[in-house]
Formats: sequence, C-alpha cells, structure tokens
Amino acid sequence: MNFQILFYTLCFIACFTHAEAQNVVLEINTNKKGAEIAPTMYGVFFEDINYGADGGLYGELIKNRSFEYPQPLMGWNTIGDVVVKDDGPFNRCPHYVRLSYSGKRDMATGIENRGFLGMSLLGGEQYRFTVWARVPEDGEAQLNIGLRDLDSQEENFTSCETDINVCGSEWSKYTVVLTTPYTIKKASLTVFLKGTVPVDVEHISLFPVNTWHGHENGLRKDLAQHLANLKPGVMRFPGGCIVEGATLDTRYNWKHSIGTVENRPLNETRWNYGKERTHFDYYQSYGLGFFEFFQFCEEIGAEPLPVISCGMACQFNNDITKKGSWLAQGDSLKEFIQDAIDLIEFCNGDPEKNEWAKIRAEMGHPTPFNLKYLGIGNEQWGEWYAPMLKAFMEPIRKLYPQIKIIGSSGPWPDGKEYDDLWAEMRRVGVDLVDEHFYKDEEFFLSGVNRYDNFPRKGPKVFAGEYACHGTGKKWNRYYSAICEAAFMTGLERNADVVRMATYAPLFAHIDGWQWRPDMIWFDNLRSVCTSSYYVQQLFSTNRGTHVLPIKVTGNSEKIYASAVADKDDNDAVIVKMVNTGEKDTQTSIKLKGMSGEYTMITTMLSVFDSTPLENVNYGADKVHSLLDCDNSLDNPMRIIPDTVETKVMCPHVTIKIPAHSVAIFSFKVTD
Repeated sequence: MNFQILFYTLCFIACFTHAEAQNVVLEINTNKKGAEIAPTMYGVFFEDINYGADGGLYGELIKNRSFEYPQPLMGWNTIGDVVVKDDGPFNRCPHYVRLSYSGKRDMATGIENRGFLGMSLLGGEQYRFTVWARVPEDGEAQLNIGLRDLDSQEENFTSCETDINVCGSEWSKYTVVLTTPYTIKKASLTVFLKGTVPVDVEHISLFPVNTWHGHENGLRKDLAQHLANLKPGVMRFPGGCIVEGATLDTRYNWKHSIGTVENRPLNETRWNYGKERTHFDYYQSYGLGFFEFFQFCEEIGAEPLPVISCGMACQFNNDITKKGSWLAQGDSLKEFIQDAIDLIEFCNGDPEKNEWAKIRAEMGHPTPFNLKYLGIGNEQWGEWYAPMLKAFMEPIRKLYPQIKIIGSSGPWPDGKEYDDLWAEMRRVGVDLVDEHFYKDEEFFLSGVNRYDNFPRKGPKVFAGEYACHGTGKKWNRYYSAICEAAFMTGLERNADVVRMATYAPLFAHIDGWQWRPDMIWFDNLRSVCTSSYYVQQLFSTNRGTHVLPIKVTGNSEKIYASAVADKDDNDAVIVKMVNTGEKDTQTSIKLKGMSGEYTMITTMLSVFDSTPLENVNYGADKVHSLLDCDNSLDNPMRIIPDTVETKVMCPHVTIKIPAHSVAIFSFKVTD
C-alpha cells in the first residue's frame, strides 16, 4: 500500500471513529435526475503542434522520407555520389535520389537520416524498413541498410544491418525487418550502395513493427495508448490553426491526406512559423491523415469531429483589414464547400456510388465511419465568417440533415467579438459553438459558473480548446490542473448547455515545443502524462449519464463540486469535489434517496512533499512550491491518482479532503 492510499484509509477510519464538526456539506438529491450528459462530454483535441504528428503520434522515424522538403535533402546526410531527381513514380511526390559509384574503392556512396529531433531505438524491438527502388540501367544491384549507434565506442557504428537485392528498371517496394540488440538513444538509419551499379531510391521509411494495433502506417504505441486510457467520447482533429494555414494553399487539405501514403504531398504546417520558437524543418508528411484519424477514433470509441477550412487563412498571419488572397471569394469558395460535401461522402457514403467513399473502401474500410459532427472554421472572426459559414450550411443541411455543424466564437472567451459571433452563430443556426480559452487561474475559478445562466435554447457549447495558463507561469504545474478541475465541475453541472469539452494542446516533444502547457510530453523513447491529463481522465472515466442536483454549504469558498448518476453502472452516484484551498476540509456528503450500506470507491489526485521539487521543470527556471510541480519524463509517477474502496452507510458520509486536491467518490450498491 503506497503513502497516499494509506493516508486516505486512515482518514476514513478517523472519520467514522471520531466525528468532527463539518466545514463543508454536499447535499445531493439522488432521486432527481437532471440533464443528460452527452457521451461526447469529455474528449481530446489533436493538432500537429509541438511535433505532435510527424515525430510524435505518427510512428514514422524518418524525416523527409520522400525528399519533398523545400530543400530536398533536408534531414539527410550524404556521402559519395548522391543526386536528387524529380521524375519519380509518385506524381505528388516526384523527388528521389540516385546513388552512384563514387569512383574510389574506399569512398562509400550513401545517405543517413537521424529522424525528428533525433532518433532513438528500443533494444529487442523490430523495425520495419521499406524503400521503393530500381536499377535505372536495369540489371541487379545491392543496398546495405543499417541502424547506427552514434554514441558507440565500438569499431563500427552499425548496430544491425542487412542487404537488399534491387532488381530491374521498374520501381518496386522492398521491405526488411531490423532488430537492434540494445537500446540506442542517439541513432540513425543508413542506406549505402554496394558495388558499382547505380540505384534509385524513393520513400524511405522506418516504423516500429509494434505500432498501435499493429498498423503498418501506424501510430506510436505509448502515445496512442495514453489517449485510449482517457476513454474520450469525442476526438477533434486535425487542428487548430493548421486547419486554416498561414495561407489558403498551406491549409490542412484532407484530400491530400488520404490514398496511397507514398503519394501524399508535403504540406508546410502553420507552426513552422513563430519568431520566438521557430523550427525551420517543421512540415507535414500527411502520413497521419484523415483515414488514420477516423480509424483511430473507431478503435478508441471516440466520435470523430473533423474540422475543415471555411475558406479563411489564419487571421493572425494576415492583414485582415482588407480582402485578399487569405480569403476565398466567389467561385473559389465553392471548392471549399465541395471539400466539406466530399468529406461527408468519404466518411458515410456508399463505395458503389461515390468516388470518395470508394477510396475509403480501397484503403480498407468498406463500411461507413458514421460521421456525425463537422467543424467549419477554427478561430475565425469578423464580418466575413458568418456569411461564409452559411454558404456551407445550406447545401450540407439539404443533403445531410443528420450532420451536426460546429461554428466558432473566435479566439477569445469574452468581449465584443465573442458576443457578436455568438449572435451570428444563433442567427445562422449552427448546432454547437466552439469556444476557446487559454486564461489564468482567476478566470478558471471565477468561470465555474460561466454557463449557469447561459441560454438554454439555441446552439450548444463545445469547449474546444482550453487550459489554465498560470499567471506568469506558462508551463505545466499542478495548481493549474486543480483550477481546470474546478472549472470542469461547472461544465458538468451545465451539461444541458455544454455538450463537449477538449483540453489543448494534447502533445509536446520536449525538444520541439512551441506552446505550453500541454497534456502529454514525450521524447523519442519516453512519454509522461501531466496532472492536467489525470484531471481529464478522472472526469472522463467518471462521466455518468445524468446530472444530479447538488448544494454546497458551509465554509465552501474554495470548494467546487458536481454530482452525476450513471444509469449504465446500475445507477451509481458519482460525486466530484475539488478543494482549491490551502487547508484540508472536513466534508459531509448527504445523499438523499440512498440508505444502507454502499461501496464507496474514492479516487484522489493530490500532491505530497515526498519528492524533491527539482524533479519537475518543463521550462520553469525556479520551482518555488509543490503547486508549481508536475510529472516529468524522469519522474512520471510523481502526481497520479490513487484509489481506495471501503464500505459506508448512507445517506451520511464524512471524509477529510486534502488541500489542493481532486476527489471522485463513486457510490455503488454493495454486492
């Protein structure tokens, strides 16, 4: 039994053996079920920021695998006679390289790739190498494929290697599996020409064999598993600002992200920009495309919520005081509207009747993905957005009335633009409005009642992007997560208004981030879930099905709570309580309508002083208190939930809630 479980067990015993004056009383009427809680209430939002896709969730280890970066050899080191050509077999990715004999016996010709922000390999794991190759002069030639340990002190850098025989002048795909005998933190892949016969190589790829669900074009397993463990009801993708693009030409184009992976063109991500933390080689291979997103949603049980461009490029990147190339107009807007219609057909259409549905079937999913939600636009504002959104909605409503359309209230959580956009969203008749808020602790704590007096009719709320940015502390910290939990009790109490909520951003590479805080951090071998992750997990896995009325009295200034019933779990009653204060709180839970013995499962997220502060950082120059701490790659279990089960007599239960903690109490009929 660890320290936390022991602590709470002793609290339970103390509460039942020595009654004290209660500081806080939670009164829940279990007989009066309120609003239904949408299955989509808690979900995840994925955007390719902080190297979240290539170099992150997407399992590919090779950067610039098709030589399509603006500098075709970016990411590659070369030696000997290496020439880039552009008449390859894939029309959207025409570049390849020709490896020719150097003319000198001891001078090799070859190329090396060190991956995204480095490459790391796990000892004993299998890695699948693939390459498209040919012998341009016909005949037969050989390539040597190797995995290297760049920190090796052995005579040879190569950890494991194999040869490939390339035959004929027609392009063919070659596959081998390599296994390194030990873990390599600083690795690379090499492709060397053997002999004197030249070879052309294209689309050089290296994946772990052990990807999520074993997909060859698959996801990094540990990162995908973290998302599955959240049990999200909805997944919003692919962004974010990348949906808009810095220009319309660099928007995320879903049609470029499907079909044969070798022929998906490169795209420049919006997050390649940013004067503060510029990354000069941040592009999208589209390897993690819409098919893979929909497939993953299906596998983790989340409703897919794709977001597409409304015909407006990122307004933060452009001069929006006048119309220009950043804004689609007239006939050019029709292309964007057709993209939306075609996406619905790709997801839900009949392969026998529609070309896009046929592509879905050819990719391995003949049955529909059952798309229900579609976001149009991301953080748009101003005079153009609502009319453009309406132009999308008219044909979609006519052709697909079952699709729920999501509009935007802009990038701000209040103010004139926010108010004006909400009025426009009601006028055009969207189903949900996507609200974004990255604010400080005061906003999240004062905003617990944000939706109490919200209009009950009209569009519902999708809290599509939110995270507590601590005052002067834009890094992951425990107290920010506690404030988020408090805010989420308000979302839950207003489940008739708020139908979806997704924290953002989701992923960040420790060596390649542009934005923080983030839910999950990773390097090339490891990953860590933050305290914000565990808050999301606690709420998502204890969602319930119906709101229960709750009244909080006593010394409750820093106490936030919500209660739900779960009809899917034999009408279990779940109480969520957040103590944002500095003191432990003696709490009485009064459950009207329940009597007798119940099993109470208590899960707590709290912080203790058993681990040195210097273990946690993510950019914090100085960590002054426990509340500034969080989990780290070196100490990933510092702050995690603990669970204990006990028998209690209802309707009155008394328990002590630690300072700065999140507590989940699930009351179930004792077997």
